Amino acid sequence: MDKVSISITPIIVIIIIIILLCVLASCIKIVPQAHAYIVERLGGYQATWSVGLHFKVPIIDKVARKVRLKEQVMDFPPQPVITKDNVTMQIDTVVFFQITDPKLFTYGVENPIMAIENLTATTLRNIIGDLELDQTLTSRETINTHMRSNLDIATDPWGIKVNRVELKNIIPPREIQDSMEKQMKAERERRESILRAEGEKKSTVLVAEGKKESAILEAEAEKEAAILRAEAKKEAMIREAEGKAQAIEAVQRATAEGLRYLNEAAPTEKVLTLKSLEAFEKAADGQATKIIIPSEIQGIAGLAKSVVETVAK
Repeated sequence: MDKVSISITPIIVIIIIIILLCVLASCIKIVPQAHAYIVERLGGYQATWSVGLHFKVPIIDKVARKVRLKEQVMDFPPQPVITKDNVTMQIDTVVFFQITDPKLFTYGVENPIMAIENLTATTLRNIIGDLELDQTLTSRETINTHMRSNLDIATDPWGIKVNRVELKNIIPPREIQDSMEKQMKAERERRESILRAEGEKKSTVLVAEGKKESAILEAEAEKEAAILRAEAKKEAMIREAEGKAQAIEAVQRATAEGLRYLNEAAPTEKVLTLKSLEAFEKAADGQATKIIIPSEIQGIAGLAKSVVETVAK
């Protein structure tokens, strides 16, 4: 018997040591990032453990709750609400919140998530009850702001901070949806008609402007053509006048040259008389109705009368 008791004693010691090691290991706690542990001692609040390594007293202390400090998102199901003009619709909300005080979150309310959901539903009904249907559909930002403010005040004693509240969907009754679709269709058709009319107006204006520009260009072209024709006519007249002047100058120059040659040749009186008779002959061959013969020619030719009148047939 003594030998059996001696052999059992080491086994018991080993078991006791293992149990002690397990108990000691269970008393070592590591709190991860963005978490907090609520520790109770003998059923009462003891401390809030933050990130790091912690030790608790065996049997006496226990971790009552592990709290996540990260921002959380709760998508609540659609809630029936009634507007000021007695239209019933379904609205579902999304709430973004964060736990700021783990102790208040643990001991402030029995079920914080359910409390937030019910509070969101009642707050939403109160806000929508003061708005009409059109205001509800166009005032999402206003509703979100009011809900966030009201929820943040209500959840502050629970250690919860409401950061944002968003209306995910607003679902009006089917007949309202059909009416809205018809209204939107009519509005789209009206805008289309306006755009088409504006397009036609712009097209008409562009065509008119094009015709105006074309008429202006034609008038300018006609004006330039008239100016060019006048300048050409003017240039022709100038050239013609210059030609006549040059011809007259050439005749005068030739006459002067002839006279100069005659003077140099020193013609006799008989020669001059003969030239005078030739000139008279040329004058008589012309279209003149009357010819006045100088007295000098009368004397030279021995004519009886001083004036000979020739009447053309």
